[in-house]
Order: sequence, then structure tokens, then C-alpha cells
Amino acid sequence: MELANKAKFKSSSKDDSNDLPHLLRLGSIVVGGFLCAIAINGFFIPNSLLSGGASGIALMIHYLTDLPTGLLVFLLNIPIFIIGFKTVDRDFLLYSFISMFSMSLLLNLTQDIGANIQINDLLLETIFGGILNGIGMGIMFRNKASQGGLDIIAAILKKRLNIEIGQALMGVNILVIGLSSFLFGLKLAMYTLIGLYIGYKILDKVQTGIDTNHTVMLISKKPEIVAREIFEELGRGATFLNAEGAYTNDDKKVVYCTVTSTQIGKLKEIVTNIDENAFINISESKEVKGKGFRNIEF
Repeated sequence: MELANKAKFKSSSKDDSNDLPHLLRLGSIVVGGFLCAIAINGFFIPNSLLSGGASGIALMIHYLTDLPTGLLVFLLNIPIFIIGFKTVDRDFLLYSFISMFSMSLLLNLTQDIGANIQINDLLLETIFGGILNGIGMGIMFRNKASQGGLDIIAAILKKRLNIEIGQALMGVNILVIGLSSFLFGLKLAMYTLIGLYIGYKILDKVQTGIDTNHTVMLISKKPEIVAREIFEELGRGATFLNAEGAYTNDDKKVVYCTVTSTQIGKLKEIVTNIDENAFINISESKEVKGKGFRNIEF
């Protein structure tokens, strides 16, 4: 009986540990939705600015009809989720629905928060609204979710055409901005464009992470030693590429590896200490998939 109770306890503990990542993911998505709601109700609506995607369309309707923004966001997303059901990853779609639903509630709960934010500077409110909105969207995408709406379309473009999420969203929102210029004037549309640009730049940074990946190609007289030190000091593997000097016609080994931005300084130090005349070429990598690197799913 005691052994059975212990087995039951172990099984329960294992299930709890498996649930923890899901709870953290859900919590992060809610935090992202909260930041977006603060950006919309605290900075955009008081200045008649727009957000992007379905939220931007909902804001336009809100300005014209005074209907609740949260309700409009929910209603506008229903047909988009139906369309995305057949084309988007089901896990992404499910968590996006949870994200969109929670954000709709948060928009209603925070609808009066603008009264507590008195900056009275349109440019500053545009910038900080864009920053908060970008961080919120970035947190959602980093946790494989979104606000729904045009974010789902952007995820499809990322998956099929490898277009960055921020760039895709900026492109599809040009129509929203153009329509807003006719309804609310060119000035507010231009400020909206600034807010969207900042938001989507922040989104890409949050989604991909601040510590970006870099591809390194280096030529040294001691390639084996360099590769071994990179592995031992940085924990990164390397590949030898056979090459030939165009001028000398000498056979050479090119050391090819990928490191993070925080490791570049140490890598330069390692190579210089071994071969101060080594040739090093470092370029930023948009996306890296493989052991030791965080995969970007969209």
C-alpha cells in the first residue's frame, strides 16, 4: 500500500512538472496581452491613434461607433480563425485564440486607464505606445501565440516565404493606415505609422532575442587548434570547408561555425591568441535551427 502511494505521488509530481511549461506559456501570453491592452487604452485611444491588424480595424470602428474595443476585436477575429484553421499550426492557433480572448477581456478591464496617463505629448505617447505594443506582441510570438487577426496571416507568410513577422505585419497594415488617413486625417495616420514601425521593430527583437546569432568563417594556419579551442572555450562545434587560395593556389581549411553575439568577443580573442594573422569574417544570421540554438517556429 505504501509503495502504491509513493508511485501515485511520483506520477502526480511528474504530471505537475509537465504542466509547468504550459502554465508559464499561458502566463506569458496573458502578460503580453496586458501590455498590448495598456498600449491601446493608455496611449493609442486617448490620442485617436490606431494599432495594427484586427486591433487597428477595431479601433477605427470604435472611434466611429463607440462600441467596446474588446468586443470588436473578438468578433473580427472569428472569421480569421476559421480561415486559419486549415493553414496554420493547430497549437499556434489554439494559443492565439486564448491570447486573443484574454486580450479582449483585458481591453475591457483597462478601458479607463488612459485617464491615469497624462503625458500630453503626442509623439512621446506614440513612441511608448508602440514600444509597449511591440513588447506585448513579441512575448506572444515568442510563446508561439499572437493577437490573432492579421498576425495569423503574418505567421503564414513567415512559414511559407520566410518574411520576418514585423515586416509582414507592417506590409499588411498599410491598407489600415491608408484608410485611417481618409477617416481621421493624414497627421494621425502618420503618427500611427511611427507607432507601428517602432512596435514591429521591437516585436522582431523580442521574438528573435537580443542575443542574436552570427555565422563565422575564418582562415588560419592552425585550423585544427582554432576549432578545438572554440569547442572547449565556447561550447560551439565547427566544420572544416576545403578551399583553395585564388592567388597562391594553396589548399586551405576554412573553419565554419555559428556563435551568439555575446560570444564574438571571446571568439576573436581565441583566434588572435592562436594566429594573429588569421582572416575572420563574421555576419549576422537571421535564423539558426539546430542543437544549441533556440528554434523560431514561425
